[in-house]
Amino acid sequence: MWKNTRSGWGLVSILLHWISAMAIIGLFALGWWMTGLGYYDSWYNLGPWWHRSIGMLLLFATFFRVVWRITNPVPVEKGHRLERLAAHLGHIGLYVLMLVVLVSGYLISTADGRGISVFDAFTVPAMISDLPNQATVAGQVHWYSALALILLAAGHTLAALKHHWVDRNDVLWRMVDPRRSRRP
Repeated sequence: MWKNTRSGWGLVSILLHWISAMAIIGLFALGWWMTGLGYYDSWYNLGPWWHRSIGMLLLFATFFRVVWRITNPVPVEKGHRLERLAAHLGHIGLYVLMLVVLVSGYLISTADGRGISVFDAFTVPAMISDLPNQATVAGQVHWYSALALILLAAGHTLAALKHHWVDRNDVLWRMVDPRRSRRP
């Protein structure tokens, strides 16, 4: 049950979904909190180190997730035609915003030409730097796309809860337990 089928999500997709969701919420909260840190705060350097490290791991996971999504079948969506279209567009929006947030974060951190240390285990090199106003422009893109991502993710969550509690279908369960995904 590692791979997806036309009837449900596999374990890899489920784990990537929930790990990404937790990381995105955590990174957003940490990023927002970091904006209020003062120079002499003990977390002034530690907060960004955690933020960059988790962000880079999430970027790699997101690239893998996109490849996994392209190379695996996607379960047939349930609901009315308009709901299916909204779900499809919403998922595209989530993937695009995740990539925009993560790539813009990378561009902020590498604007000075230095790579990003990921938990001091390895360094992601700065492949793009010295663009005009790179850190400033990437910072604006990062902030506003992160806000949009959180709002779209909240809508995604509300839609899943609506399917579960109002429609009483198994859409939410299929993203929780791969065994339940296999039921016709």
